[in-house]
Amino acid sequence: MNKDDRRFPFILTLGVLLADQLTKWLITLFIPINGIGASFMGGFLRIIHARNTAIAFSIGTGMSQIFKVLFFSLLPLVVLAVIAVYLLRTDSLTRLQRWAACGILGGGAGNLVDRIFRPLGVVDFIDVKFYGLFGLDRWPTFNVADAAIVVCGFLLVISFLFSKKKS
Repeated sequence: MNKDDRRFPFILTLGVLLADQLTKWLITLFIPINGIGASFMGGFLRIIHARNTAIAFSIGTGMSQIFKVLFFSLLPLVVLAVIAVYLLRTDSLTRLQRWAACGILGGGAGNLVDRIFRPLGVVDFIDVKFYGLFGLDRWPTFNVADAAIVVCGFLLVISFLFSKKKS
């Protein structure tokens, strides 16, 4: 695989990062913190303005600020850099795996930008009713970066499972 083929999927990284930051900017511009901007399908889907100073599902909310900086900003920055370098140097991934990894990078970068530049925390705004499943009335609020990480992570895992079956 030539270098251009390795670099092209990084367009998805940039696209996810830009879409994530644009939507978060719009949320902060038009919806007050803890406010509801819109509600659809009888409240099934709401666009709100929430902040998360921790990581997924608010894990680490009560941790010290130094711990948060180290483990929620510096460590992810190193991990994203290592993944990017690996993607640029390896030929062992399929196209789907490379694109999925770049989508995950974009999502990780989007949330990392918030952790570094938004002192009130990562902006989350997609709020979905969960009907009491797993004891949750609503699924934890998320954003474009989170959605990209989950969707691309799922695609990456599935692609690895199917590529192993072929070999």
